[in-house]
Amino acid sequence: MNEAVLSPIGTDQDDDLGRFADIDAWVFDLDDTLYTISPELAAEFDGRMRAFIEREIGVAPDEAGRLQHDLFHRHGATARGLMIEYGISPDDFLDYVHDVDHQAITPDPVLSEAIALLPGRRYVLTNGPRRHAEQTIKQIGADGHFSEIFDFVRAGRHAKPNPEVYAGLIAETGAAPARMAMFEDMVRNLKEPKRLGVMTILVVPPRTRDLFRGDWDVEAGPDMEVDFVTEDLGGFLTAIISEISVSN
Repeated sequence: MNEAVLSPIGTDQDDDLGRFADIDAWVFDLDDTLYTISPELAAEFDGRMRAFIEREIGVAPDEAGRLQHDLFHRHGATARGLMIEYGISPDDFLDYVHDVDHQAITPDPVLSEAIALLPGRRYVLTNGPRRHAEQTIKQIGADGHFSEIFDFVRAGRHAKPNPEVYAGLIAETGAAPARMAMFEDMVRNLKEPKRLGVMTILVVPPRTRDLFRGDWDVEAGPDMEVDFVTEDLGGFLTAIISEISVSN
């Protein structure tokens, strides 16, 4: 991975965006990729997860928080861990956790316009529920820009980074991995797509690009590589569109 200075539009000076010219399937994670979860919304999600676990399993708040993170790291999603280890309906959990005010999500007209201009088909791939994805997409201003939403239920209640999730996506869309680009905020969710030959883009918070191998995602391993890293998804997509329009 190069160490070039990140430009204001979310690309590195030596990024070869011409590599996207053959991409015709664009796959986006939802939370912290298509939008940034604010500290307030993150606290609400966490609080609702802990409250659900406290109520359904009958544990103290501290233990609920520990279980939440443990199940997430071992199963890819807390919902799947609750289903496998405790027989709890993942749908009930996801519906409760995501019953929040989506108006708190900031619209993003730059990102929305860029997504609309991407050539080919566009998909959302999330470990969350479909209704949350639909409400979020509408709130950021990208309603109608995606061909399909692949949520936790549609993935057979498997969660990223389980290889079955990506195999199912490829099978259902008929997309060729070599012509697919995947955008994610977690390195571990890009490992299997990278192995399959998918173009991988890591989306990181502002001013954290140089730390993307840091402690916030250490379970992926310090040597994990991705094709591109950006702090500004809207700017990055806009730059891609500009590059491939010129090359075509």
